[in-house]
Amino acid sequence: MTIITIKFIFHYKDIIKGTKGFQKMKISWRTILLWSLPLIVITFFLWQGFLAPTSNELNNNVASSRMTYGRFLEYLDMGWVKRVDMYDNGHTAIVEAIGPELGNRIQKIRVELPASAPELITQLRNNNVDLDAHPPKNNGAIWNLLGNLFFPLLLISGLALLFRRSNSNNGGPGQAMSFGKSKALFQMEAKTGIVFDDVAGVDEAKEEFQEVVTFLKQPECFTAVGAKIPKGVLLVGPPGTGKTLLAKAIAGEANVPFFSISGSEFVEMFVGVGASRVRDLFKKAKENAPCIVFIDEIDAVGRQRGTGIGGGNDEREQTLNQLLTEMDGFEGNTGIIVIAATNRADILDSALLRPGRFDRQVSVDVPDFNGRLAILSVHAKNKKIDDDVSLSTIARRTPGFSGADLANLLNEAAILTARRRKKTITINEVDASIDRVVAGMEGTPLIDSKSKRLIAYHEVGHAIVGTLLKNHEPVQKVTLIPRGQAKGLTWFTPADDQTLISRAQILSRIMGALGGRAVEEVVFGDAEVTTGASNDLQQVTSMARQMVTRFGMSDIGPLCLENEAASPFLGRNMSSNTEYSDEIAIKIDAQVKTIVDTCHIKALEIIKDNRVIIDYLVDLLIEKETIEGSEFRQIISEYTNIPQKYQLIN
Repeated sequence: MTIITIKFIFHYKDIIKGTKGFQKMKISWRTILLWSLPLIVITFFLWQGFLAPTSNELNNNVASSRMTYGRFLEYLDMGWVKRVDMYDNGHTAIVEAIGPELGNRIQKIRVELPASAPELITQLRNNNVDLDAHPPKNNGAIWNLLGNLFFPLLLISGLALLFRRSNSNNGGPGQAMSFGKSKALFQMEAKTGIVFDDVAGVDEAKEEFQEVVTFLKQPECFTAVGAKIPKGVLLVGPPGTGKTLLAKAIAGEANVPFFSISGSEFVEMFVGVGASRVRDLFKKAKENAPCIVFIDEIDAVGRQRGTGIGGGNDEREQTLNQLLTEMDGFEGNTGIIVIAATNRADILDSALLRPGRFDRQVSVDVPDFNGRLAILSVHAKNKKIDDDVSLSTIARRTPGFSGADLANLLNEAAILTARRRKKTITINEVDASIDRVVAGMEGTPLIDSKSKRLIAYHEVGHAIVGTLLKNHEPVQKVTLIPRGQAKGLTWFTPADDQTLISRAQILSRIMGALGGRAVEEVVFGDAEVTTGASNDLQQVTSMARQMVTRFGMSDIGPLCLENEAASPFLGRNMSSNTEYSDEIAIKIDAQVKTIVDTCHIKALEIIKDNRVIIDYLVDLLIEKETIEGSEFRQIISEYTNIPQKYQLIN
């Protein structure tokens, strides 16, 4: 009994909780309608089948049996039929008859009459049979009418509701007619949490956009001297350099309505949707002018027209034509500034780039040393970094890193610090993070075997050739710890941010890349040469060919014989013709081979002249698995002279 009582109390509490939860639950009219419609349909069918009023009196005049029409005529001829009542417009009859087969007593029999039997009425009259016709009553006409109109009305009501929702909303799942609506994110006062102070390393671009923001906030300063607001600004640069971050900073600083959309969101599978979305976007922008429209990855919709696989007049081109018209067409778009970002400005249509549409093109390139230092300072604000870690040293060791790479570097260092249960980020975590960002995850070191020794010789060959060449970058580190697909790595760090590379530097890089292959030939012989140098040979061939065909650094002369590779899928022409004859092609191949052979011979000479120190360095590398650049150079300096060049600060 106690158990039952306790169970009852628990259930009672559950009921109370459920009731309170039900009271708190908000029930919308859409939810009520969703549950009501199935109940209405089920109730209607039940009413039609069981509860609908009948209009036929035939059910009130029940016959005891049925008879065929032919047998009925026989009864009529014998005079056994006494009375006939017709129903359903003469299709059914209830016959009162008497005869031996019926037990010599009057019985009611149901007979189905043919559709056309005019002689029947005459025959009934001739036999003096009582005849009565019962027309159908219309008691349920209104219900039948409602039943026939129920489903059409329900369908029309549902479609009307759907159209109403599609016209009132900007699109989304279930919005059947919202394809032509713009998907741009609209913010009256964009709160991105990012301002210009959070953007570092792109000072020139910041200055350009600060001027645009000033134009929006204080236009009188510019209009007083006759200046017009720029209609468009195009951000151009490699991935990860901060183009979208700049747009977020503009949204946070301008305090004007801000529309943001990706170029790929314009085009759908339906024809005409892209152009419709462009019109809708600029219609909303004009209603909220002055405002900013940001289009990210505009190359998705702004590629050159009439190129690629589809040729001209495709859906993307219609979208681009509409975009060109809206930006600087007959009507104009006063008060609207269009900011776009792309990393493929070379494939954009020329009509899109002209003044009046994109008046300014702002280049956002990878940062230099000062830019990297500023970016590291911004991302290091919320991280606990050890006092021994120098941000300037990190900036010097990361040439070519974009802002996204630097942010990822410090984040990886913080994750590694937490994994190692440390309280602050040290230089060890920074070094490991740089290696991870550049080369990939750290793998399991090889066991002491022939393969490990061969890889050690290969990496030492790269390092010693690069160290003993004056125009080669200094070695930073040699390691046998696998990363990514590489079983061993040799790191070289440029002296500074190199924008111009001399012929001597390219030749030195080719020799350094051939150092691994050369040491395999000298130490193990031609028969033991491995496939480990395959990637090195690809780089060597590419650098040598570019020297001949693009940079004019060969005996052929100062000629540019090849342009950068262009793909038709990125908005280029399908056909690509060579710009030189077969005779020149033979000379190019010969010059490439001559350059590579000369560098190979020089690399072999360096390896043979320093065989003793190479063996010592290989043993040391197998023992320690990693040798820093400063230690590597110090050991070599004890055996031979190292050319004077920039020394990397570790």
